[in-house]
Amino acid sequence: MIDPAKRKLSYLRLSITEFCNFSCNYCLPDGFVGKRSRSELSVAEIGNLVSGFAQLGIKKVRLTGGEPTVRADLPQIIELCKAAHGINKVALTTNGYKLAKHLEDWRAAGLDQINLSIDTFNEEEFAAITGMNLLPQIMADLETALNMGAFSIKLNATLNDSTWRTVLCDALEIVKTKPVTFRFIELMQTTHNTDLFFAEHARSEALKDQLVQAGWQSTTRGETDGPAIEYTHADFAGRIGIIAPYAPGFCETCNRLRVSSEGKLHLCLFDSANFDLRPLLQPGKASELHARIKSLIQVKPAEHHLKAGDSGLMHNLSLIGG
Repeated sequence: MIDPAKRKLSYLRLSITEFCNFSCNYCLPDGFVGKRSRSELSVAEIGNLVSGFAQLGIKKVRLTGGEPTVRADLPQIIELCKAAHGINKVALTTNGYKLAKHLEDWRAAGLDQINLSIDTFNEEEFAAITGMNLLPQIMADLETALNMGAFSIKLNATLNDSTWRTVLCDALEIVKTKPVTFRFIELMQTTHNTDLFFAEHARSEALKDQLVQAGWQSTTRGETDGPAIEYTHADFAGRIGIIAPYAPGFCETCNRLRVSSEGKLHLCLFDSANFDLRPLLQPGKASELHARIKSLIQVKPAEHHLKAGDSGLMHNLSLIGG
């Protein structure tokens, strides 16, 4: 699939629930409001959706939320995604709640990669950011996951102006000996986090300059890799990554499509419209699904409008998993 900006689309981010059990200040500062939706895509619908995208050239699927581990059928979903012809990587983004409990099931289902959100290594700060005093348990479970050797593991943190330098020092201690990638993500403005954004938004240039001056070198992105620029150093087992959505040219290499937990296609994280695919996820609709997807990618936006303060439909990032 090639969009009007000549970008090859090979990466699908699929939300399987909007519900989240954390209340992170940059995403759901008041926690999830209301009850969990009863209209999340079924396992069968997800299987048809992923097969349809795979037949059109998608090679990587990332399962997101909300918090995807709240779905008891997550191992079945992983297994279906992994079995789709043409999919060579299945990844999962999670907040790490009861992580160790799930690892064996995920390994058996064929999960390739875990992205774990850890915004700080300070226990009090972690509780303040997430609303959950769980950092020691999450770190212990991370060690369990690493010892299994079954998954590629990446850790994600927001790039907050008041904390990123301290977090970087702690992250460097971890990647010194552990084969993980620690990634800083620039805080993105939504309608629900405006005050925090203006208080804490930091551009990534200072972080990049500090890494380069210390001898870190940027790597080449693979075809299905996300937007992070990752840096390596000969003295470190792991990597440091930067996701900088406000940087010039950020959207030029976008290879992603997103689908919500109710089957709506988002052509951009911060688009102002979505498109309902659910009626085409029923048996016997594959050819219609293919035609619809191919038609819609022809209107994929060339870029987002975050610099103008326009986050489109994304009132909070839990809607389609960031």
